[in-house]
Amino acid sequence: MSSSEFIATDTIDGVWPFLQSIEWKDPWLVILLAFHVAVTMTALMTRNHANFQIILFLILLLLVYFSESINEVAASKWMLFSKQQYFDSNGLFISIVFSVPILLNCMIMVASWLYQSSQLTTNLKRAQLRQRAKIRQSGDATSTVTNKSKDE
Repeated sequence: MSSSEFIATDTIDGVWPFLQSIEWKDPWLVILLAFHVAVTMTALMTRNHANFQIILFLILLLLVYFSESINEVAASKWMLFSKQQYFDSNGLFISIVFSVPILLNCMIMVASWLYQSSQLTTNLKRAQLRQRAKIRQSGDATSTVTNKSKDE
C-alpha cells in the first residue's frame, strides 16, 4: 500500500484481514504495541497494589473514552507520525488497535479483583467457622466441667 491509499472499511472481510493490512513496522505502531505490553505487565505485576490499579484502571478507561477525540486528531495529523492514513471516520482502526487491548487489560484487572475478593471471602468464612468451632469446643469443655462438679 502506498502512503496515499486508504483502507476502505466497507471492503474489510474480518478483523484478521484488517490486521494483516496494517504496516506493523511503522515506528509509532511499534511504540503503541510496546505501550500495550507495558500496560499489561504493569497490570499483572501490580495486582496486589489496589490503589495503584484503581488509578491505572481509571486512566485506561479515560483513554478509551477519549479515543474518538484521539482518532479525530490523529486523522488530521497522521502525516506527522505515520506512513499511512489509518484513522477512518468510523473509528475501526483506533477501536481495534488502541481501545480493544486497553479494554482487555481492564478486564484482566477486574478478573483479578474478583478472584482476590473470592479468596478473601473464602478465607474470612473459614476463619469464622474456625472461631465458631473454638467457641463450641470451649463451651462444651465448660459445660463438661460444670456437669462433673454437679455430679460430685
